[in-house]
Amino acid sequence: MSVIAQTEALGFEVLHVYGMTEQHGVNTTCVPQDSWAAMPAEERLRHMGRQGVRTAVAGDMMVANPHTLQPVSRDGKTIGEVLFRGNLGMKGYLKNPEATREAFEGGWMHSGDLAVVYEDGYIEIKDRSKDIIISGGENVSSIEVEEVLFTHPAVFQAAVVAVPDEKWGEVPCAVLELHPQHVGTLTQEEVIQFCRARLPGFKTPKHVLFEPIVRTATGKLQKFKLRDHVAQVIANRNH
Repeated sequence: MSVIAQTEALGFEVLHVYGMTEQHGVNTTCVPQDSWAAMPAEERLRHMGRQGVRTAVAGDMMVANPHTLQPVSRDGKTIGEVLFRGNLGMKGYLKNPEATREAFEGGWMHSGDLAVVYEDGYIEIKDRSKDIIISGGENVSSIEVEEVLFTHPAVFQAAVVAVPDEKWGEVPCAVLELHPQHVGTLTQEEVIQFCRARLPGFKTPKHVLFEPIVRTATGKLQKFKLRDHVAQVIANRNH
């Protein structure tokens, strides 16, 4: 929401789309509805932040239990995996039959993205299946926590990953890159309090690191590497 709001403030009209290379590109678009214009600003932005409905060339799409292939309820709460099938998708991964078999299990292309479906059929991605944090048996969406962190005026970039925890199994850890004028002005406790006022306790980061967030040449964040790095930093803190 915060990114859309900032982009609109620059005078741009935003159309939110979602897709993956294996499925030709753009698979869904968040088609604006006339009724959204009358909504309070925050509610309108929440609607615009959803990934939307499938495009005409996307073939079939559903959000379902990845094992039973049963679609999730349209309640905006039940999480499933985004699945695709159609004649514009890839045939498989080059010289990697095992990865191909896993990706197309059950006759659907498994995106690895976890999402919910709303009553109007619009989907909203909550996390990557590999990045979801399970803390004390509760699912924590790293994307949801990052969205809250982005609303803090001092935060330039944010990433949330799981770190091991003796009591809860794992807990969220926030890695923050601050705007230059705010470097050194924010503490871990202030960030935790900021999130606690906006999120349930189990979703609130238990650890906060302030450092540059490293991305690939194409701008992607490799969370598996960040998880290893953060775990090592936290372990060193505790010794």
